[in-house]
Amino acid sequence: MPALLQAEGLACGVDEAGRGPLAGPVVAAAVILDSRRPIAGLDDSKKLSSERRLQLSARIRLQALAWAVAEASASEIDRLNILQATLLAMQRAVCGLVERHGVLPAQILVDGQHCPSFAYPAQAVIGGDGRICQIAAASILAKTVRDAGMQELHATHPQYGFDRHKGYPTAAHLRALQENGPCPQHRRSFAPVARLLRA
Repeated sequence: MPALLQAEGLACGVDEAGRGPLAGPVVAAAVILDSRRPIAGLDDSKKLSSERRLQLSARIRLQALAWAVAEASASEIDRLNILQATLLAMQRAVCGLVERHGVLPAQILVDGQHCPSFAYPAQAVIGGDGRICQIAAASILAKTVRDAGMQELHATHPQYGFDRHKGYPTAAHLRALQENGPCPQHRRSFAPVARLLRA
């Protein structure tokens, strides 16, 4: 696999995790890497094992110049729609990065087709999590933080199996929804949940 590109200067990579699940928040991360401390093995989080993501997440937190993670809740997703809630989580992550580290990004590179409004130059990059190191790092942070949150949700709502499917609409999750009804963290605006509420 060809090496990912390192964007020049103080480029901030932004990505999200959790657009497709029926439950839980959508989580976004923003990362500015330190070019003096490169991190080997960065890639789209979906291409990495859970163990490898956790290893890289720890290295990103330790070696990045700046990073932050933020989310939009299930209720915000229902109120705004999933796209707008995702963009909101991305804005919050970048704001958190600036507030937490005091580092101003020279440019923001966002994975995907849609780019939120930022106070800094920004560009959407289709497939960016597999092409640009900063976005790959953000992808890994967002995924690991969301997965950890779904593990915590499993502790309070074990009947849904969130520890296994992380809220995605697997057959097991849909059966659990049918048997138990939705919990407060289920997204009411998503079709499988909405159908149950109308029944």
